[in-house]
Amino acid sequence: MKIRDFFVVFFVAFSIIGVKAQQKKFAVHTVAFYNLENLFDTINNPNNDEEWLPSGAQNWTSAKYHQKLHNLARVLSEIGTGENPNSPTFIGGSEIENRGVLEDLIKEPALAVHDYGIVHYDSPDKRGIDVALLYQKKFFKPTSSVNIPLLIYRNDSKIKEKNSNETAEDKADKDLIEVAVDNRVYTRDVLLVTGLLDGEEVNIIVNHWPSRSGGEKKSSPFREAAGRLDRKIMDSIYKINPNAKILNMGDLNDGTYNKSVKEGVGAKLKKEEVKQFGVYNPFEEMAVKGNASLFYRDAGDIFDQIMVSETLIQKDYSSFRYWKAGIYNKPFMIQTTGQYKGYPLRHSISEPGFSDHFPVYLYLIKEVK
Repeated sequence: MKIRDFFVVFFVAFSIIGVKAQQKKFAVHTVAFYNLENLFDTINNPNNDEEWLPSGAQNWTSAKYHQKLHNLARVLSEIGTGENPNSPTFIGGSEIENRGVLEDLIKEPALAVHDYGIVHYDSPDKRGIDVALLYQKKFFKPTSSVNIPLLIYRNDSKIKEKNSNETAEDKADKDLIEVAVDNRVYTRDVLLVTGLLDGEEVNIIVNHWPSRSGGEKKSSPFREAAGRLDRKIMDSIYKINPNAKILNMGDLNDGTYNKSVKEGVGAKLKKEEVKQFGVYNPFEEMAVKGNASLFYRDAGDIFDQIMVSETLIQKDYSSFRYWKAGIYNKPFMIQTTGQYKGYPLRHSISEPGFSDHFPVYLYLIKEVK
């Protein structure tokens, strides 16, 4: 075994997957998603970034920017290390200004040692924020990637979905939804990356669905359209390869119980409910138990989710399969005082913080002979 691969192989009691008292050796990879909350640089770019400049409302200085990068790198490097000493093989991210901030992020010492690659495309979002995928080059080799827009139109409070290949928009902050002359609502694209994980093909969908700006009910059709798009993307993958392995992740701005997830994507609570080409959502059970990845008006919810295809929950561990999932919410990431005690420790004018979301993660494992 190559030394560089040693730390992704571990021993677990095989009773985890149904057989008592046996020890099996598994390769393990951590898959993570993190809303990086306004990861902007201090350069005035041709997007809506004026708030995040040294002269802007956030007084966003170079020192604050680099402290934010340091904070995020610490979190990202530690996600999932309770069961897997290696940092995540995959990191999906949202609220990213451009490729440059990702290049700065992966140069942070905590991440640089893992040699991450970047898949990123600019989105038409009026806030200038995008989604992206980071991956450890020694484990994953991308073979293709594409950004898929979901065009959503606002017309007398009714929404028209113009094209099955395009994605819904809405801004993560209150008054940032802007409607163009053609009534289009501009948002983040969906990112689809296909590649080889230790030689096995894996498809990864990264999302940041429209926010609840204007109210949950009024904005719900945007997210329902995004959910339907994700389902169409998955179906298109299955037409090429009926045995495809698919990970669908993102900040969905909806809970595991909402129509966009349950009907749009078709995600199921229980593994036994998942049929061929179906989707299992391990975060629904966590939500039922009261866990949360973010808080709003004193109520917690799980908007950050990673769903897996039926092909990843089969019981044959000769190929990569889903093992278990979690929310990464260590004490250093949590506000300890004041009105927002217990919330994620986010940015403030005086402190860069981490994010207003906790990251989520899951493990893929494969038996090693």
